Amino acid sequence: MRYSTRMQIRIFSLAPLLVLGLVAGCASTVTAPLRDGSGAAPPPAALPGQLPGTHIVRPGETLLAISRQYSVSLPELVAWNRLSDPNQLNVGQVLRVAPPGAETGAVATAIPLAPEVIPVTPAGGEEMATGIKQGPIGGRQPYSDEAWAKINPNAALAPPEPAPIEAPKPAPGGNGEWQWPANGALIGGFNESTNKGVDIAGNTGDPVYASAAGKVVYAGSGLRGYGKLVVIKHNQEYNSVYAHNNKLLVKEDDLVVKGQQIAELGNSEADRSKLHFEIRKQGKAVDPMKYLPSR
Repeated sequence: MRYSTRMQIRIFSLAPLLVLGLVAGCASTVTAPLRDGSGAAPPPAALPGQLPGTHIVRPGETLLAISRQYSVSLPELVAWNRLSDPNQLNVGQVLRVAPPGAETGAVATAIPLAPEVIPVTPAGGEEMATGIKQGPIGGRQPYSDEAWAKINPNAALAPPEPAPIEAPKPAPGGNGEWQWPANGALIGGFNESTNKGVDIAGNTGDPVYASAAGKVVYAGSGLRGYGKLVVIKHNQEYNSVYAHNNKLLVKEDDLVVKGQQIAELGNSEADRSKLHFEIRKQGKAVDPMKYLPSR
């Protein structure tokens, strides 16, 4: 009996030491999540099968956030991926985040960023009801010479290759080198400081025509104040601009002929349905009335 009592005393005296050992062992296996100095989690690892120089769109990502992660500009992403509508991104969509022709072994590296916060300001209608921002996912840029140059680089236009194109019915008043891009009345004239082109009245859905033959170098809505926009390059000197459209009927790199319908007139980013038309000579806006035929 005396021996059994001594054994029980020893076991009870060792119990706290065993408990402390177990607690210390468990605590040593816990690690804190890693975060960089900005407080943002590391960029997501490449998914299985993801090619170098590409990015797979994940839920909640925007074109602006992706451009910042890879230190590239929005116009570059739009051009590399031939995005006719940069407002639409789909989860799982594969985007090129390195210029075409880059070495296949080069892997684009994402830069950790803090979560992007985009303020939403209800403007009425659907936006008021849903609380969802209806603008482009990638965001718009305010007008400036630099922003214009990004969407419309002053690159040489190769002579159009002959192709069997059925000539569409030209718009009225198509005599001469240029023709009127729409049939409505003139409601706004050229002014170097306030209006870089002319405004032509019309109804939503009216046809918008190419004022001269050339190549579509931009078709989208990435330039703030222009709405759905088409830019056509005609030669080394001249471009023409068609803004506030309701629907675009051409895409970048399309070859168009004079009088071909390229869009439907609308009121995107405008106070009424109208076409804003510009002629630019070597990148500088000039008065279209000096080029358009009288009517």
